Amino acid sequence: MRANLSQFFALALACNISSGADAVRPMRTDRPDVTESAYSVAPGFFQVEMSFFDYERDRAGPDRLDSWIYGQINFKYGLTTNNDLQIVFDTHAVSRALSADDEREITSGFGDVTLRLKHNLWGNDSGRTALSVMPFITIPTGSAFSADAWAGGVTMPFAMTLTDRLSLGAMGQVDLVPDGETHGYDLEFLATVCLGVTLTERWGTYSELIISAGEDTDARLRSATGVTFAITDDFVLDAGVRIGLNRAAPDLGVFSGVSFRF
Repeated sequence: MRANLSQFFALALACNISSGADAVRPMRTDRPDVTESAYSVAPGFFQVEMSFFDYERDRAGPDRLDSWIYGQINFKYGLTTNNDLQIVFDTHAVSRALSADDEREITSGFGDVTLRLKHNLWGNDSGRTALSVMPFITIPTGSAFSADAWAGGVTMPFAMTLTDRLSLGAMGQVDLVPDGETHGYDLEFLATVCLGVTLTERWGTYSELIISAGEDTDARLRSATGVTFAITDDFVLDAGVRIGLNRAAPDLGVFSGVSFRF
């Protein structure tokens, strides 16, 4: 029973998917993939999902932008059987823009704060599929990385268990983001699909395809892959890489983090 639960848990972490029910719902996480979990946090539990670092590089001709985020935190609390509340923020972010004439501009600071409410429509504790809806709102903090305007949107993550070792995740998201030029708002769209694989009782991996676009931006296509290692059923390490597949997408991303609950 212990081995089966460990294998089941690793699969859920690799792509946020699992099946069946236990006395206490297994921990599922929104990280490390972009695809959000279709499952809510068990009621009464606190869950923390945090990056150690998240680095991204984007080169456009002679210009280059390097970005680091340290301690990106998603703090969750299970409100009811099918609802959890989440607070998401970047503890410290740094960006370095390098132009063709070697001019550098470095910015650092705290990010905006996002509040999210996840409602699981079905599948939290039984069945081979699960679906959730998660509206969110972003609160400006006035920091160097702030958009200086309120924003929001809605995410709908879906999960399906394919076999004992394979799982599928998918997500659609619509964002209402501020437009600095018009001082209005634009729509942005995000869609993902993710395949999770159980490797061993503790190790899991995933592969993911991510596409995003906006009213005034070109479509950005990225791929991602990563691994998870469950030290315990409630404490998991992860690491991975994202690769841009077209010119509009950031060239490279590398990340690592941890998830735990109590």
